[in-house]
Amino acid sequence: MQLPENVQTLIEDFEFLTDWEDRYMHVIDMGKQMEPLPDAFKVDANKVKGCVSQVWLQTHYDPNCDILTFKGDSDAHIVKGLVAIVFEIYSGRSPQTIVDMDAAPVLKQLGLSEHLSPQRSNGLKAMISRIKAEALSRV
Repeated sequence: MQLPENVQTLIEDFEFLTDWEDRYMHVIDMGKQMEPLPDAFKVDANKVKGCVSQVWLQTHYDPNCDILTFKGDSDAHIVKGLVAIVFEIYSGRSPQTIVDMDAAPVLKQLGLSEHLSPQRSNGLKAMISRIKAEALSRV
């Protein structure tokens, strides 16, 4: 599957950062640039199960365009950045595209796979699983 342009740009941005510390800071900066999720949406129904940190995910489906968009937040800076990365990969796409798209190769190219703790890796997988389940319910 050909990667969307914004995902390819994301990979290129990370390739430019050769040091893991720089990549780590870039992830945090991406989280800081996300629009905050209003407190009204920080409810149990929007919580992602399986994340050590608190992560909330709000899904919006536009049936006219057949597009899913996501908003979210976390109480941890690095995790909020991971949320931003996952949204960059999946948000604004059709449910079928989301179901078909595998984030693992992208995350590997970003250098995240080998640098995240097992807990953060599990949380990242939980976010992706939740997004895919949301998409699958609309396919």
